[in-house]
Amino acid sequence: NAPAVYFEARGESLEGQLAVARVIMNRAASGKYPSSWCATVKQPWQFSFVRRGQFPTVDTNCEAWRKAQGVTRLAIANAVPSLSTDVLWYHADYVDPSWGRNLTRVEKIGTHIFYRA
Repeated sequence: NAPAVYFEARGESLEGQLAVARVIMNRAASGKYPSSWCATVKQPWQFSFVRRGQFPTVDTNCEAWRKAQGVTRLAIANAVPSLSTDVLWYHADYVDPSWGRNLTRVEKIGTHIFYRA
């Protein structure tokens, strides 16, 4: 989960990073995606930073990585309220994927728009 938070939302607020982590956790718990967070993120065509099923190299010496790890721990502990468990999708606000038109928009946090079915 931390690599996804790092690559998908490292420039976002704590709220935005938690929301990305929550979507991954929600997907894994939904029964519609693989049950592990890693397998959920590595599914083809789901997360733009994943290439051929692999994560890019993380700069583990940077503050953004430490923050992504902390955000992931907060999400796992459910220590900070975030999105509801039925929110399974998001995209950046500068793209307009066709699948978004078939879902219910929940909210925009930072540069990401979140959806439920």
